This record gives sequence, structure tokens and C-alpha cells, in this order.
Amino acid sequence: MQRKKIRADDHASLMGEEQIANEPYYGSLSKGPIEISELSKPSQAAHVPQSSANVFSDGRTKIDFVLVWEADPQEQEGQNEEASAESEAPRRRRAVDVHGTWRKKFLDKLQAAGLCIEKHVAQDEKKVVHYVLLNAPWSVLCYYAEDLRLRLPLQAVPNQASNWSDRVAKRLGIPNLLHEEVPNLPLDYYTCHFKANKLAWFLGSNEQDTFFSSTQRHRILYEILATTPYGHLKEGQVGVDRLLSEDVFAAAFPLHDGPFEAPSGGLASDSLNERQVLFRSWARWRKWNRYQPLDHIRRYFGEKIALYFAWLGFYTGWLLPAAVVGTLVFIAGIFLMLSDIPTQEICESGAQYQMCPLCKECPYWQLSSICSMFKAGRLFDHGGTIFFSIFMSLWAVTFLEYWKRMNASLAHRWDCSDFEDIEERPRPQFTAMAPMTMQNPITGAEEPYFPKRNRVNRVMAGSMVIIMMIAVVVMFLISIILYRAIISILVSRSGNFLFVASASRIASLTGSVVNLIFILILSKIYIALAHFLTKWEMHRTQTKYEDAFTFKVFVFQFVNFYSSPIYIAFFKGRFVGYPGHYRTLLGIRNEECGAGGCLIELAQELLVIMVGKQVINNVQEIVIPKLKGWWQKYKLRSKKRQSKEAQSGLMLQAPWESNYELLVCEGLFDEYLEMVLQFGFITIFVAACPLAPLFALLNNWVEIRLDAHKFVCEYRRPVAERAQGIGIWFYILEVITHLAVISNAFLIAFTSDFLPRLYYQYTHATDLQGYVNFTLAYAPKHFASQHNVTCRYRAYREESGRYSLTYWNLLAIRLAFIIVFEHVVFFIARVIDLLVPDIPESLEIKVKRERYLAKQALAENKALFEKKEIRATSSTTETAPKDWELDELHENQESTQLRKMTSTPTAAASPETQPQLEPDAGSS
Repeated sequence: MQRKKIRADDHASLMGEEQIANEPYYGSLSKGPIEISELSKPSQAAHVPQSSANVFSDGRTKIDFVLVWEADPQEQEGQNEEASAESEAPRRRRAVDVHGTWRKKFLDKLQAAGLCIEKHVAQDEKKVVHYVLLNAPWSVLCYYAEDLRLRLPLQAVPNQASNWSDRVAKRLGIPNLLHEEVPNLPLDYYTCHFKANKLAWFLGSNEQDTFFSSTQRHRILYEILATTPYGHLKEGQVGVDRLLSEDVFAAAFPLHDGPFEAPSGGLASDSLNERQVLFRSWARWRKWNRYQPLDHIRRYFGEKIALYFAWLGFYTGWLLPAAVVGTLVFIAGIFLMLSDIPTQEICESGAQYQMCPLCKECPYWQLSSICSMFKAGRLFDHGGTIFFSIFMSLWAVTFLEYWKRMNASLAHRWDCSDFEDIEERPRPQFTAMAPMTMQNPITGAEEPYFPKRNRVNRVMAGSMVIIMMIAVVVMFLISIILYRAIISILVSRSGNFLFVASASRIASLTGSVVNLIFILILSKIYIALAHFLTKWEMHRTQTKYEDAFTFKVFVFQFVNFYSSPIYIAFFKGRFVGYPGHYRTLLGIRNEECGAGGCLIELAQELLVIMVGKQVINNVQEIVIPKLKGWWQKYKLRSKKRQSKEAQSGLMLQAPWESNYELLVCEGLFDEYLEMVLQFGFITIFVAACPLAPLFALLNNWVEIRLDAHKFVCEYRRPVAERAQGIGIWFYILEVITHLAVISNAFLIAFTSDFLPRLYYQYTHATDLQGYVNFTLAYAPKHFASQHNVTCRYRAYREESGRYSLTYWNLLAIRLAFIIVFEHVVFFIARVIDLLVPDIPESLEIKVKRERYLAKQALAENKALFEKKEIRATSSTTETAPKDWELDELHENQESTQLRKMTSTPTAAASPETQPQLEPDAGSS
């Protein structure tokens, strides 16, 4: 591809030879390969200006990207070669030489691509840190801006975005405690794909230093870095990502806009840099009750990260009504527990009901001993649970419908509505490795291509690996089941009365903790494997790559996290048998539900996995970055360190050094995964734990500010990425919503006592007197005679062991309930889907208005060109139309597809209030 190596004549054809001649050259296009040898004397080292500005030594050339590598003092290229040869092992020496060769070739190619390069070195007794500062000159920026189809502003309009709750508060005339004025509010713009030959049309084109935003400059630099080869293409020796994985470079990152804390003397709000604005208004814990400044986040970090925080904030806001209703249901359970007749019967039964042993070595026990556990079970198992299950199913559907509306509004406002379909380019890694090219059917451009059949074969092979890993998870699940059974036997044999009485509870609780440990270990292994498989599958765009990776990991994590709760909810205690005919697994008697029933065990499992995982994740996100950051700073700020720039008298730490001390941003996958798994817990198993939404809400309030603090203060600045939405995560949420309806229907029907109680009320006693005796069966006579004792067990069986008529009646009622529940909920959900349009009506009006303006501009432009053509033919002295005029006619369709990033509904609906674009400023 031509963009890998931009020649001087390419830039000259774009911007003119004179423009290039006037640009500064640190690594010029016309000179030889860049020297990356050590600057051995302080006088030769580049002098850094006495400030923390992100500029070269000349004080005006911006730093767009930084490359870093570390070396031992003996390994410095061009120095101490003999000492290195004597001290280093041959293999180590060869690796150092190869890395040095690759690094030199890579930097030479960057220089040939037109980048300006400046190098700085910091050294102590143990380590040499090399910093390579990169800058893209104006001509390179224009070339790649057109190649990447970047959208640049044509006309500014006021930013009138607002939150719906803010609008409601204004209408009611009450103060909004969530609102806060954030300084330096970004403007909105009409935008268009950049064309170098239409430069004069774009807003601010005469200001070369500020015309391209910092995020756009970062994207351009990353594109160059990701597609520049340093060796053989067939061996994949392309791009900075491969060099980072080979430890040729230690880091590659753009710089933050200065420190996140304002100077001690204080600055006016308008004087703060973007990072300081985000820290003051968003990343501090005291801002937990304020709106997120989404437009500021988007301007600094890009659309992809901004959409994540928009979704997280939207989801957290919707958790509030769910948490309130869940808490009320839980409180209702407390009052129902106090007046529940079956609970009173159990607690007052004394020695009336002697129960059969729960395991082979377990003793006989009295039903009255489970009084406290049965009361705890009644907190979650009552009529309010049915209402809450239906409420949460409809809540999930409504939440997704309104998020679609929110997403559509943000995508239009941020100018990325057509990103995935039209604007998104192939991944740089795919471009470098694809074996052939093919015409894009949408854009008509020639693009790298990987045969679909080959990709399908690779996906199928990767699927086999996924199935194997899922089988490993199932094996671990079986091992946990066996663990619980063995622990229960061992505790029962201990002889300690307290332990013997709680054997089942101890086995269940410790099993949950062991299961959580297995989950976290397997997750780390599988994520690394999924990365390798997804790269091997050669997906064309970054969106498809991330969707494939996300799908792989989520399928595994779904089985990993949900297998144990699903087992407890739907399988545990179902295949036990009855006294004298117990069923076994690998010689061990199948697990039976604990004394309090399976529902309380499921609630316990959910709290251990969900809350335990949230606590562990939050501790990790607070403690581990602090420890990593401290260790990174300790390595780079040793007492004996003497920077070459410091020897020149500089006391301030250079911005590239302070940014290198920060942690690498590892993307949003883990953040999304945590929230989506949480969404599954609060919807799929909500019938077992009404408090789950409350715990999720409390966690998310912490999570938003924790993530904000990480991105602003602790992470290196990531390269800004565009996105149209939250990607495949939305479809995963939709699948979880449908699974939640089915799961809650089965949970209420088969795990809860709701239907048996209802059946007993209609067939025996409305006040549930005698219900406990109704649910207990007598052990068969041969079992009683063999053990010389009569005992009871939970089942609807006759004394012979056969299922009773009550069992079959209840089975029919349960199946009918599942069918009715699912159909009612899915019908209401479908009605909600139809009543709530995916795109707000006001947004549809805006889009139609913008298309109308574009057609108007096109018609005016066409008439203007026809007049010029008539004049040219009627006058013999007139020259032929210029090339740029013909270009305007051929390209007018694209150039006039203007999109306004936001406007008020009244302005959008009224032609008089809509800004009118002149042909030379907004249309072809």
C-alpha cells in the first residue's frame, strides 16, 4: 500500500514543494537514514525546554507519539561492543543485535514516511532509557487524513446537549443537584471527510498547529506505526505492535495534555488543560453524584471510551429503580417471614419430624434444627419474588430499548452513525498481513482481502479449542460437586457437634469459594488463548476483531461463572433418589439440597460469586495499579539516576518520562465483561436474590469514578478510537435478557416453594396449616426396618418410593406456569419494543433536515457550475474549466453529505433557525 512509504513527491503533489521546504526536519525526507546511536556527550544531547509542554527542543514542534526502549549500559548501540561481547552469552547478544537492527530499520522507515524524529536518553548505573519523539508534519497529516477519511469541521454550532433529568428539572423549576457547569465545553460542528484539495473549506485551515485535534494526530501516527515494516512481510515483521510483543520497544504511546493536577497557585477554569478539566469535574470521588462530561471525555479519549462511560452511566441510572423495588421486595419478605405459618410449624416442631441423613455418613437430624436457615430462605422465597422476576424481565427489555435511543443520539452527535458500514478501515495488522487485495463493494476502494473460506476454516478450528476449554470448565464443576460431597462426609465424621450440624452448609460455602478461585484462574488462561485465536482468524476491521474476541471470551466466561449457579438452581437435588435407592456419581451419593432448600443455597452462591468478584475486582483496580505505578516509578527514579538532560541543567521532569511512568491502558474489554456478567447475575437469577440490583448499583457508583481515575491519572493516554456503539456487547445483553425470562420461569416453577404453597392453599388449607407435613414423605418400610428407625425426607412420594399423584399434579402446574409466564413476559416485551422507537423522533427530524440541506447545496452547486460552463463556451477568450472545478462536480455527493452533530429540536424543525451553508464553505 502506498501509505506505508510516503515519498517527498507524494507530499509535494498534495501541498506543494514550497510548503515542505519550510517545515522543520529532525529526520527529513531528503536526508539519509536517521542516526539512532547514543548521544555520548551532554553537549550533543537535545536540549529540552524549561517547561512540561509536549514539544520538541525547538519549543514549537508538537510531540505526537513517543517510542521507548530500555537497555543495559553495556548494550548501547555503537558503544562498549567488546565489553558486551565478553560479558553477554551468545544467544543474548544475538537477540540484542537483532533487536537493534529491527529498531534501526523501523526508525529509518518512519523517517522515510516523513516523520520528524528527536531522541532523548536517560541513564543510571543499571539502565539506559531511550525516548524517541515523533511528529507528523503538515503534509503527512494531510495525506493520512484524506487516506483515513477523517472528518474535519466545516462550521461550528453551539453545543446544546442536555440530560433528560436536567430538562425535567428545568421544566419543574427545581434545582438539579446532578448538574455542574464544566469549563471549556466542546463545540459541535458540521463535518465532512477531509480532502486536501478542498482545504480552504474547512474551519481553521489556516492554523496548521491546531487544525487537526490531538486525537486525530494520534490516530494518524498510530496508523503509520502499525503499518510500517521492519523486516520480511511474509513473516509478519510489520508494525509497532509486533515490535512491542518482541520487546524491541518497551512502550509506544501518545502524551497526556500535561499534568492532571492544576498548579498549587490555582488557574482560572478557562486556563485548565483538558486532562485537568476531566480530573476536576469527573475523576474525583467527590463527583460521584454529578453527570459525566461525555463530550469532554469524547474529545480527549475518543468515541469508543466515551461510549463505554455513557453506557455505564446509563446502566447505573437504570439500576436505581430496580434496586429500590428489589429492596422493597426484600423488606416485604422480612414481614412475611415473621407471620409465615410453615416457618412457625418448623421452629415449633421439636422432635416431631426426624429427617433421614443427607449423606451416607451423615446422622439423622431434626427438622426444627433448620429454623434459622428456613427463615432466611423465606426472605427470598415468597409471592413478591414472582412480581420482582416479571418486573426485572421487563426492566431489562425497556433498558435496552432506551439505550438504543441514547446510542443513536450519541452516534449522531459525535458524527459516527455510519462508521462501521462506510468509514471504518481495515485493521493495520490485517492490512500488513493480508495475502491479496479486492474492491470494497460499498466504497469501491481497493482494500486488502483475506479469503472468506480460509477464515471460516480457522474459525471452525478455533471453535474446537473453545469447546475443549468449556469441557475443562465442566470437569472443574464436577470436581466441585465431588468436593462438596467429600467435605460434607469428612465434616460429619469430625465428631464436633457444631460442625456436624452445619456439615452441608460448610461444604456449600467452601465449595463456592473454591469455585470462585477456579473461575479467576481459568479466566486468565482462556483470555490469552482467545487473543491468539482471534489474531489467527484474520478479521478485517477492528470492530469485527473485537466482536470475535468478545464472543469467544464471553461464551467461556458464561459457562465459567454461571455453571455453578445453574447447577444449584436446576440440577442439585433433582436426581437424588430416595432412602434405600440413592443415586450415585462416581461412587459418591448425589448431592441433596441443604436443610434450608436450594433457593437459599443459590442466593448464597450468587452473593459469593457476584459480590466477591466485585470486591476482588475493585480491590485489584485500586491496589494493583498503585503497586505497579510505584514499582515503575521506583525503577525509573533510582537515586543514582542521572539524566543526560539533567546534566544540562534541566530540573523539571520531561513529559515523556512522566508519561512512561504510568501504566499501559489495556482496553475496555475487562470493564465491559465485568458489567455484562453483573447484568446476567441481576437478571438471570434475580428470583433468588432481590438484593442483587442494590449491590450492583453500589458497585457501579464506585466503578464509574474508579475507571475515570484510572484513565485520567494512572494510565498512559490510549490512542483514540472511533466507534458506533458498544458493539457485540449489546447483542449479548439481548440474549441474556431472553435467557433471564426462561431462567426465572424455571426457577420459580421448580426451585421455589411458591407453586407448591399455592397448590396446597387451593386443595387443602388457605392458611397453610399442615403444609410442612404435606411436603415430607416417609422412608420406605424396608429402609426403616433395616435401620430400625422411621424418618422423613423432602419429596412427593408414596411410602413405596413411587411418585405420588400430588407430584404429577404439581409437575403439570409447573409446566403450565412456565408456558404462561414466558408468553406473557415476551408479549409485553414485544409491545414495549414496538412502542419505543429505536431512534428518537427529534433525531429523525435532524437527520432529514441535514439531508435536505445537503441536496439544496448540491443543486445550487450544480447550477453554479452550469453557468460557468456556459460562460466558457460562449467566450473565445475563456479558458477551459480548471481541474479543481471538475473535481468539485465529481465529488459533490460526498462533500455535501454534511451531518450536524447536534441541534435543538426547534432549530432542526425550523428552516429559518437552521444555519445556511454557503457553497464555498459547506458544499461542493
